[in-house]
Parts: sequence; structure tokens; C-alpha cells
Amino acid sequence: MFVVNEYSLPRQLDIVFKELSEELSGLDSGTVFVQIRNNVVGKFGIRHTPLAGRDGHVEAPEEGLNEQQIRVFRNMAIESLNYKKNWTHGEISYEFALRRSDLVVDAQFESNYNMASSMIRYPKQLHKEARSELY
Repeated sequence: MFVVNEYSLPRQLDIVFKELSEELSGLDSGTVFVQIRNNVVGKFGIRHTPLAGRDGHVEAPEEGLNEQQIRVFRNMAIESLNYKKNWTHGEISYEFALRRSDLVVDAQFESNYNMASSMIRYPKQLHKEARSELY
């Protein structure tokens, strides 16, 4: 039986890129997104507009990412996890584009926290002290 949380986050990201490789091979730009909860990848996908309209015709990109570019993209995405600090819930977005056959990738991290979870970690006395500091 396949249990996602038995895999490290880098391994899960590797699986994400394997799932998306066919779609990436038909795109020259877009944003790969990965939603994370408890360090487990949930929803993932690609935001893109693969069709361009010109002179009354809709056309797909002339070229998408090749196997080597997808591999490089995957490696960059996995390496970017080194910059994820101290959060377990959120989203990572990888904006990518082919520029003169060079792959350009920018990563954006979004961390999400829950106040209810934070309240559990701090004793009630700290809440009273914080309240008195406000006034």
C-alpha cells in the first residue's frame, strides 16, 4: 500500500515532476504549484496558458521542455527545498519559462500557519502577559 507520508518531501517532489513531465513537454512557460500539509504533498499541478491567439488562429507553443530541461527543473525544485525553513503547511510555486532555449525558474514559498495550533503551544499565563503589554 502506498502511504505518502512515508516518503521525504524531496522524494514526493520527484514523484510530482514524474507525473507532470508529459504536460511540461508541451509547455514553454507556466507555474508548477505544490500544496503541502504536514510536509506531505497534496494537490499539485501547472497553471499555464498554452495557447496563443494570433490573426484569428489559436496555436500551441512551438516547443515545450525537453527531457533534459525537465530533469534540470526537477533538480532545481528539489534543491530549492533547502530554503524551506520551519514550516509544514503552505505552497511552493515554480514559475518557469524557456528563454532562447534556456530554462529560467523562479521559486516562491508560501507558509501557512494556524492560530488554533499556536494557542496550544503557549500556556495561558503567556496570553495574560501579552495582553498586559498591549495596554
